[in-house]
Amino acid sequence: MRAFARVVETGSFTKAADSMDLPKASLTRLVQALEARLRVQLLTRTTRKVTVTQDGAVYYERTMALLNELEAIDQGMLHDNSKPRGRLRVDVTTLTGSRVLIPAMADFHERYPDVEIALGVSDRSIDLLVDNVDFVLRVGPVQDAGLVARKVGQIRFVTCASPAYLAAHGTPQDPADLDRAPHHAVGYFSSRTGRVFPFVFHRGDERVEIQGRRRLDVNDSNAYVAAGLAGLGVVQLAQYAVREQVERGELVPLFPDWHHNAVPVYLVYSPNRYVSARMRVFIDWIVETLAKKGLGPT
Repeated sequence: MRAFARVVETGSFTKAADSMDLPKASLTRLVQALEARLRVQLLTRTTRKVTVTQDGAVYYERTMALLNELEAIDQGMLHDNSKPRGRLRVDVTTLTGSRVLIPAMADFHERYPDVEIALGVSDRSIDLLVDNVDFVLRVGPVQDAGLVARKVGQIRFVTCASPAYLAAHGTPQDPADLDRAPHHAVGYFSSRTGRVFPFVFHRGDERVEIQGRRRLDVNDSNAYVAAGLAGLGVVQLAQYAVREQVERGELVPLFPDWHHNAVPVYLVYSPNRYVSARMRVFIDWIVETLAKKGLGPT
């Protein structure tokens, strides 16, 4: 059942086998044996892709609840719930991982020494089911209504530039100046869609979006910070990520008459995912850690 479920979720025998740490041939035999026992074709295989049949879709939906229940029973029988253990696969954004969670991770290990964390740190969008991830931490609205999204924090942004940039190009007085010479903005684009996110400013009831004159776009948060420090243009990024650089004068905040609304941070997981004890304690720890950094949900 688990082998079949992973094929459905990944759309591939190869990816399913990799996620379960099984040889592809072994996983294929498991699925074939299941179909033979049920006397039903669950999957349609072609040279290009694997799709689930109508019977397979019904079987998948009904067995997921059973598999989750089995995992819950295993967890309850094998382990004391006061001592969570096991492995978690989690994906977080680059700055949240490198600047917030990893520096505090020793605290989590001290509390829960038997929980192993596989922490994916990137700004790319991932598929929770295909990548077999327990949950992700993402900034901004969650587009997939089929996922469970819990708001666990919020991030405020600041628009700034390096002293070297301001010396070379002057200080812009209004956000609209970023669309005009001699100024330049550094863009940040989505790894999934390629869309460059606009700079957003608020003043009273006024809201403006600026694309800016750009010579460089990046899709990694650390690279974006580096571009601002290198004087390659005006950047708009999370306050907590550059607090020290601003205090040292390495980056200068701009447009004091304008502000940036807080952007929510969501913890996202599949509704089919069993929320184990190790998952619950890690989620609680993330919420606590964000709050300590001044990134709590309120």
